[in-house]
Amino acid sequence: LPHATVAEVITYTKPEQVATPPAWLLGRLPWRGWRLPLFSFPMLTGQLEDESRSNARVAVLKALGGHAGMPFLALLAQGFPRLTTITQELLIPTSDEHPNAPGVRAEVLVRDDRAVIPDLDAIEDMVAKALAA
Repeated sequence: LPHATVAEVITYTKPEQVATPPAWLLGRLPWRGWRLPLFSFPMLTGQLEDESRSNARVAVLKALGGHAGMPFLALLAQGFPRLTTITQELLIPTSDEHPNAPGVRAEVLVRDDRAVIPDLDAIEDMVAKALAA
């Protein structure tokens, strides 16, 4: 994720349930007067059916898509997210021919590690639609 989109990293707490959510929408977390929608990226993209909550953190993301009443999103994160500098030269597109999963902008290699670049606009839209249903 771009550093500018991360507002804060907080400790995971059990979220409030939302009515009839998709499996990847884990509920809402209270944060600074807001009730943030908490989502699992691996569940949203179909990589996992369930994501562990033990030792998890939450990355609070600035929502830049302009959805009224949703200026932030909460992303379940495993371990403690770390800041790393990545330049364009370090990003190598994978040669996969398959279409990207919903919520994925691109799959790349970074220093021989496979990485997924999330499509934050699409994710915001998916969360907003799930909450409106």
